[in-house]
Amino acid sequence: MIPVRKIINDPVYGFITIDHPLILDIISHPVYQRLRNIHQMAFAHLVYPGAVHSRLHHSLGAYHLMCLAITELKSKGVDISPVEELGAKIAILLHDIGHGPFSHALENELITEAQHEAISILLMRKLNDEYNGQLQTAIAIFTNNHPKRFLHQLVSGQLDVDRMDYLNRDSFFTGVAEGVIGYDRIIKMLTVKEGELMVEEKAIYSIEKFLVSRRLMYWQVYLHKTVLSAEMMLVKIIRRAKELITTKIPVQTPSANFDFFLQHPGSGTNIEQHLEKFCSLDDHDVMATIKNWCTHPDKILSILCRSLVERKLFKVKLQAVPFEDSIIKEKTNEVVKKLGLKAEDAGYFVFTGETSNTTYDPMDEHINILFKDGTVKDISKVDNALIQHNLSGAVRKYYICYYRC
Repeated sequence: MIPVRKIINDPVYGFITIDHPLILDIISHPVYQRLRNIHQMAFAHLVYPGAVHSRLHHSLGAYHLMCLAITELKSKGVDISPVEELGAKIAILLHDIGHGPFSHALENELITEAQHEAISILLMRKLNDEYNGQLQTAIAIFTNNHPKRFLHQLVSGQLDVDRMDYLNRDSFFTGVAEGVIGYDRIIKMLTVKEGELMVEEKAIYSIEKFLVSRRLMYWQVYLHKTVLSAEMMLVKIIRRAKELITTKIPVQTPSANFDFFLQHPGSGTNIEQHLEKFCSLDDHDVMATIKNWCTHPDKILSILCRSLVERKLFKVKLQAVPFEDSIIKEKTNEVVKKLGLKAEDAGYFVFTGETSNTTYDPMDEHINILFKDGTVKDISKVDNALIQHNLSGAVRKYYICYYRC
C-alpha cells in the first residue's frame, strides 16, 4: 500500500490529517464532494451571516475528532484493531452522506418515505461495492452491528463526535459563544468499560457544559424563530409546487433530477433505484428553482418564492401554550384581505406548529460516568449534577407563522 499523507487546513481545528488511501479516495468521490454544496445549517445564515459552512466541513471535523478519540482510547489500552480504526473513521466521515438539499428542512418533503440515515446506508453500501468490500466494517459500526458497541457510540450517541463537532463548528461560524464546548477535555476523558463508551469523573463539568451548550444552541440558533420562518416557507413552497403539479399546472425547474422528485413524490419508497438522481441534488438546485418561480403565474407560489429570496420572511411568535383560534382567524383574515386570496389558500401564509428540544433524555442513549472506585452512574444520577430530572424533559414551544401585512 502506497503511503498517503494529506493535510486539510480547517478554520476550527487547524490541520486535519488524511493518512489512508481509502479515506482519501472516499473524500475525492463525487458522492462525498456533493456535500460541499449542502449547507450544514440550512437557512441559519439569514440570521447569522457567517453560518455558510457545508456538510463537508462538518464531516471532516467529525472525522478529525474521531481520530483524536481513537488515539486516546488506544493509549488507555482499549483494543481497537487497524481495521476497526479505519472502519470507525469511514463511518463518521460518511454519517451525513444521505442528506438531501437543505438537510432537515426538506426531509420528508421533497423525498418522502426515505430518512437520510437510510439513504446514508444505501450510499455506503454502494461505495462498499465500488471499493471491493473495504467499507464492510464501517457499515457494521454505523448500523450498530459491530461487536464493539463503543465504536458505534462514537458515531451516534448522546456524546458522539458528530455532536461535538457541530456544536463547536456551528458556534464558531455563527459567533454564538454559548455553543463553545470543551471537546478536547471530553475526548481526553473518554474511556471504555465492558464494551460501553463512558467518561471519567473528572469530565463531569465538561459534560454538563456540553449538554447545556447544546440546549442553548437549539433555542438560540437551530430553532431561532427567523430560521424557523425561512425553513417553513421553503416547505410551503415545495408543497405548493406539488399541489400545482397534481392539478396539471406546469411547474418547471432548471434541474431535471429535482423535477423528477417533484413529479414523483413517492419515489422515496424505492430510493435505491434513484440514488444517482438523488446524488445530483444539492442546495443550488433548490435555490435556482425558487428564483425561477418568483415569476411563476401562480400567485401563491410566486409570493412565497419572492419573499424567501428577498428575505421578506414571515413573522413568527413563540409561546408556551397553543395559540387561540381567534388569533389564527384574525391573522388569516388580514392575509386574505391583503393578498386577495381565497380563504382555503390562506394556510400557505398563516399556520401554526410546535417545536421542542430536550437537554438530556436518560431514556435514550446514556452518558455514563466512570468513577475512580470503578462504579458507573448516569450523568443525571450524579450527586449535585446540573443535569437532573428537571432538565431531562422536552421543552415545547408553540408557534404561529404569518405573512407580514
